[in-house]
Amino acid sequence: MEKSPVVSAVILAAGQGTRMRSDLPKVLHRLSGRPLIRYSLDSVRDLTVNPPVVVIGHGGDYVRTTVGESARFVVQQPQLGTAHAVMSAEQLLREEAELLVVTTADMPLIRPETLKRLVDAQERNSGPITMLTGFSEDPHGFGRIIRAADGSVQAIVEEAACSPNQLQIHELNLSIYCFDAKWLWGALKRVKVSAKGEYYLTDVVALAREEGKTVQANVLDDFSEAIGINTRVHLAEAETILRQRINHNWMEFGVTITDPSTTYIGPMVKIGRDTVIGPNTHLRGLTIIGDETNIGPNCIIEDSTIGNCCSILASVIEQAVVEDHVSMGPFAHLRKGAHLMEGVHMGNFGEVKDSTLHPGVKMGHFSYIGNADIGDNTNIGAGTITCNFDGVHKNQTVIGKNVFIGSDTMLVAPLNIGENASTGAGSVVTRDVPAGEVVVGVPARPHRKVEKSD
Repeated sequence: MEKSPVVSAVILAAGQGTRMRSDLPKVLHRLSGRPLIRYSLDSVRDLTVNPPVVVIGHGGDYVRTTVGESARFVVQQPQLGTAHAVMSAEQLLREEAELLVVTTADMPLIRPETLKRLVDAQERNSGPITMLTGFSEDPHGFGRIIRAADGSVQAIVEEAACSPNQLQIHELNLSIYCFDAKWLWGALKRVKVSAKGEYYLTDVVALAREEGKTVQANVLDDFSEAIGINTRVHLAEAETILRQRINHNWMEFGVTITDPSTTYIGPMVKIGRDTVIGPNTHLRGLTIIGDETNIGPNCIIEDSTIGNCCSILASVIEQAVVEDHVSMGPFAHLRKGAHLMEGVHMGNFGEVKDSTLHPGVKMGHFSYIGNADIGDNTNIGAGTITCNFDGVHKNQTVIGKNVFIGSDTMLVAPLNIGENASTGAGSVVTRDVPAGEVVVGVPARPHRKVEKSD
């Protein structure tokens, strides 16, 4: 069996991105909640054994910090064009790479399978270059591909240099390549400086042709992958395309999305089958949602886990865990550290933070539970507040099983309420309540029955 060549990747991320009108490096602007460069890293991840090389320049320290150990870095300084940028990676890759994929950090919609087809095409190519091209009625400023009689690429003509006839060509150079690495390192040294004082990677095509070598084109199936990000308008266009792609994939998997145009699902989200996502719902970050759950309309869920057979209406959930058969909302809010166990019901305008509600808890509307542990089948009446902050520390409230907390109860932490205890409506509880006891009043005291006189 023939051994596959070693594939390495270079991601160009040194540009300033002046048209973004931003102090943030262009490749760190967010698309569906993730920095643009993350998509380029994902697209090459399965092609290479070793981490890709990211060429950085403007804002390089920020890019390096964001990407971390998932890439290697070289600094292009000064920034003298795309050929010079690739040459910056030679020292790292000269002895490693047999095939070299070169892509950019501002084309986030390129799919991994597209780059895999590009590499496969170069493996079959007797020449040193296979390049990605696409057909579009709108040239988007890309250079035109001039084909030779045998179908290979004869030349790339930049749009500004095109003749009127060449401007009618609809096959475009997308600036993504797979090279024979050994040939490329030598060719880069022969690229001549342009009138602008830069060295362009496109010039290696002419060098290959001068040597009588074959330059092949691999045509992109879906041109929407080729959208590059140069302005915030482009960013919004890419957001729309990515949202459509993600929503389509989930609907094909078995998720109902009632209005895809107003549903926003991040690329890292996981959703179970037969779940229904209502309009104006945002699922972000590392969110996981189970089977047969109804989400929305009007929900925002971020970095949270939602179980099976839940119903969540018009609510916000952040860094929380919701187990099976939970119902919430409308207008409920789970903050960081909230954990609703199986069968919990949480009414409208409630909020939970850093607390666990055990199975079967019923939490009424207009209540706040913070830094608390609520036992099985306890009822939290409407308007109940855990007064957990004393001005210095957050204090804990612990409530046992089968407790009845009356409406408008103030629970002043630190506090323990035993199993089967009860509080009267409007009570202010400042002391621990033993199991089975009923307390009422301000401050709450044990309830005493009044004996009837004759």
